Amino acid sequence: MTDAYVAIEGGHVLTGRARAPGTARGELVFTTAYTGYEESLTDPSYAEQVLTFSYPLIGNYGVRDERFESDQVQPTAVLARELTDDVAEWLGSEEIPAIDHLDTRDVVTDVREEGAMECGIAAGPDATPEDALAELDRCRGMSEHTDIGATVSVDEPARYEGDGAYDVALIDCGAKGSIRSSLMERGADVTVLPYDATPEDVSRTDPDLLFVSNGPGDPENFEAAQALVEEFAGDLPLAGICLGQQIVAAALGGTTEKMAFGHRGVNQPVRDLDSGRVVMTTQNHGYTVTEPGELDVTQINVNDDTPEGLASDALDVITRQYHPEANPGPHDSLDFFDDVLAMADAQRVAPTAD
Repeated sequence: MTDAYVAIEGGHVLTGRARAPGTARGELVFTTAYTGYEESLTDPSYAEQVLTFSYPLIGNYGVRDERFESDQVQPTAVLARELTDDVAEWLGSEEIPAIDHLDTRDVVTDVREEGAMECGIAAGPDATPEDALAELDRCRGMSEHTDIGATVSVDEPARYEGDGAYDVALIDCGAKGSIRSSLMERGADVTVLPYDATPEDVSRTDPDLLFVSNGPGDPENFEAAQALVEEFAGDLPLAGICLGQQIVAAALGGTTEKMAFGHRGVNQPVRDLDSGRVVMTTQNHGYTVTEPGELDVTQINVNDDTPEGLASDALDVITRQYHPEANPGPHDSLDFFDDVLAMADAQRVAPTAD
């Protein structure tokens, strides 16, 4: 066993076992997911965060790259009660520090009581508590990562062919691969555009739909994506997931705020206000919409009443705070993508003024 240390905001230092060496820093968060660790670890929404798994054993069905949501591990470090060798070796190969033999119950309780905190990580044979504290001193809050989109977005447009039934412009603010594949499975060709794409970039793709993806950080730092929503609202159907919902709301007169510890896991209950139906959802976000602006709240979180769905019939907008496309599930809300593409169908047949 080699030494590993986690320095938490306030100066408290935890000791664990190093499974992959290195130093790191980031916002300390947790997920309640008990499956889908490959998807969580490759979700770009975890950029600049130290991910704690509350489930005690992570890795009991191996590591397969076909389940990845991006081409790399996204958190800056990983904490767990116990990591299997498969996961530890994977994280080590990606140079992501990993620590286990921690009492993650205490970590999760601290985050729930104190909120998401800055932390520093030091793991390996030469690691010291002072190394972890030095990383903590260099840590920045999530809202201070003003250009975080550049670290998770494509640099150049990329086109993915479905069946040609629709053309979707997907603004990549840290998009999960499952969003793209969910659209393609329904016949859409998807052009993935950088997070800082201009209205001219979007217009060149001649899309039927503008879709703003999930991603990490504060929606107020995604000014270019907000500008796209402002430009095309009312002229082009709009959709968004997770950070995308926050960006769309902020662009249309709404407001957002940072949550105490966010929603991260596979068991968040969401109620549809029209039907009364409750579905279980996968979520990963630390910010939320507080005022919807020109949009209507259509769904809420059963636990805390935060907005989980927004819409506007007049503007052709549908958004979700949770992840309908989440793998390995639940898949209770996959019909969101059908509803989104139905907006494109409706616009095609809508009468136009002479």
